[in-house]
Amino acid sequence: MGQDGTGLPPREGMDFDVVIVGAGPSGLSAAIRLMQLANEAEKELSVVVLEKGSEVGAHILSGAVIDPTGLDELLPNWREEGAPLKTKVSKDRFYYLGPAGDIVLPNFIMPPLMNNHGNYIGSLGALTRWLGERASDLGVEVYPGFAATEVLYDEAGAVVGVATGDMGVDHEGNPKDGFVRGMELRGKYTFIAEGARGSLAKQLVKRFELDALCEPQKYGLGIKELWEIQPENHKPGLVQHSFGWPLDNRTGGGSFLYHYGENLVAVGLVVHLNYENPYLSPYDEFQRFKTHPRISPTFEGGRRIAYGARALTEGGWQSLPRLDFPGGVLLGCAAGMVNVPRIKGSHNAILSGIVAAERAFKAISADREHDRLEGYDKEVREGRIGKDLKQVRNAKPLWSRFGTFLGIGLGGIDMWLNTIIPRVGLGITLNHGKPDFASLKKARKCKPIDYPKPDGVLTFDKLTNVSFSSTNHEEDQPVHLKLADPLIPVLSNLSDYDEPAQRYCPAGVYEIIRDENNVAHFEINAQNCVHCKTCDIKDPAQNITWVCPEGGGGPNYSEM
Repeated sequence: MGQDGTGLPPREGMDFDVVIVGAGPSGLSAAIRLMQLANEAEKELSVVVLEKGSEVGAHILSGAVIDPTGLDELLPNWREEGAPLKTKVSKDRFYYLGPAGDIVLPNFIMPPLMNNHGNYIGSLGALTRWLGERASDLGVEVYPGFAATEVLYDEAGAVVGVATGDMGVDHEGNPKDGFVRGMELRGKYTFIAEGARGSLAKQLVKRFELDALCEPQKYGLGIKELWEIQPENHKPGLVQHSFGWPLDNRTGGGSFLYHYGENLVAVGLVVHLNYENPYLSPYDEFQRFKTHPRISPTFEGGRRIAYGARALTEGGWQSLPRLDFPGGVLLGCAAGMVNVPRIKGSHNAILSGIVAAERAFKAISADREHDRLEGYDKEVREGRIGKDLKQVRNAKPLWSRFGTFLGIGLGGIDMWLNTIIPRVGLGITLNHGKPDFASLKKARKCKPIDYPKPDGVLTFDKLTNVSFSSTNHEEDQPVHLKLADPLIPVLSNLSDYDEPAQRYCPAGVYEIIRDENNVAHFEINAQNCVHCKTCDIKDPAQNITWVCPEGGGGPNYSEM
């Protein structure tokens, strides 16, 4: 029997100074900063970055309007070195949408922090690939296609690294031809940079009770399409945000349209996952949004070229867990560093990677290992990241309590007060209350929503759009969407909530199928999964756990 009790051959192992899980902005920034420090000190340092996607950037999805402050600190010459951010924001537009019209919100009433001038529009995936190249040039070992599926601990309970999943296992867990055993990657410190609702971060938060003193984390589901539009409709540098229709006043969320590149427009809708109506379908709300007369003319004569969906953290300041644990830290969106009103988190992710790298390098230089990098948590909270999050801390809870129209107004007042009296504002920090999965009302108390059928030109069905995410999984592998109790979807969720999984999933993974005797069965089409993590968040019974499939599986976003 193997060392891990599986009956399989023992895993091989490799040792590094720092092991980083996730080749996103935070993980790669940490890797780059570590090597910069090592080169400055003329010290040898070994750093490895694991990425579950088939390549760096394959699983990166964001709007994205990027605040360059993090990049400016990490790589001050990024503009001259060919970073794929070329379109500067030239116009900001805010709208409140009704079913057939809209109200333009004057820019002067918006808090200064909402101003996007000085920011860049582009593909965060492309930027991440560029960061991956910079990391490799500095000597970082970057391994795409390797999914970290297990945290390794020493006898004292400290984190000493991670293990990657086995490759070439059938759906029953048996080795197939071409089976490859996973590897152990051990480090003096381990950085978890998986993004929102990461599977290892979730385990570590629970094991070390990192969330004991904070509010529940809150989430949104971001759904995005990338379009190539007609040149006469293209307005390079235009950033357009809206709230209101098609969401009702009790359902939080907002949209974006970003014009950049060669006739490209990124269009998306974020739906806050504390919505109440189990009949709501975030995907269909997004399709409906595109039909609004303020929105649809942009896409006339254009073509959709990519699709994707991803959960994002929205809890902000009061939902930040403790960021360090014995042997490592949480970075970026794995901890929840998104500024919700600005819909931006990549700048904070990069800054968190820089801070963690500096703390770890100092510890390693002092011959420390596997202890807490306690100064990291303090520096994040008291430094620029904390300042960025604290000044908007009440925007999300005000929105949730008072609805879209009044809540956004009150949130704006609080942000203005934080501008006038920095880090004070209303002088209070509101709580979020219950987690998102607990917000659903029973189906009998809600009205079904009749969504229009897609026209195949401007609006599309789920499965057609999923094909534009280039999602692929090896079909004969264990299902990576685990049910704690396989009876709950039909016996509980279907009767109480009309099984909302068939609507909240933006990829058509979950279905209720009835046989010839009208007996309901819960079907999981795991091969469709775009790794958005919504099911892990929103399932009212918390019965679904998302775990990593084989490395390399999932979406393959090119310019998202």
